[in-house]
Amino acid sequence: MKDKFILFETKFWKVILSDEQSYLGRCIILLKRDSNELSNLTSEEWLDFHENIVKKLEFTFKKVFDATTFNWTCLMNYAYQAKNPKPYVHWHFRPRYNHNVKFAGKEFQDPEFGNHYNRERKNFVSKRLLKKISDEIKKYL
Repeated sequence: MKDKFILFETKFWKVILSDEQSYLGRCIILLKRDSNELSNLTSEEWLDFHENIVKKLEFTFKKVFDATTFNWTCLMNYAYQAKNPKPYVHWHFRPRYNHNVKFAGKEFQDPEFGNHYNRERKNFVSKRLLKKISDEIKKYL
C-alpha cells in the first residue's frame, strides 16, 4: 500500500481504501497507536470506532454503492509469519452486495454473497480507478 488512499481519520483510527477491490469499497482501518490485542483498546477507542467508523462507513457504502451488508474482520495472523512478529490492531471492512455494481466502466460482482468472503479472490485495481472510487466515497463522508 505505497500510495495510500486515506478516506478519513478520527482521533484514534485511520481509514484507508485498499487497492484490493474484489469487494467494492474494501477498506482497512488502522488504530493510530501500537496495540497488539483488542483487549488493550480503551473505552474511548471502542466508542470512536463504533460511532465514527462503523456507522459512517456502513451509511456511506449503502448510499454510494447500495451495499447490502458488511463483513468486519480483525485478523492478525499474518504478523506471526514474520521472523519478528509485530501484530497490530486493525480491521478489514468488506461491503457485500446481492447485486452487481457498475462504476466507472467496471462491473463489480460478489459471487459469494450470503457466504464467507473468498480470501483467494483478488482484484487489484489501477490507481486511477482507486482514485475514482475514493473520490466518490468522499462525497458522502
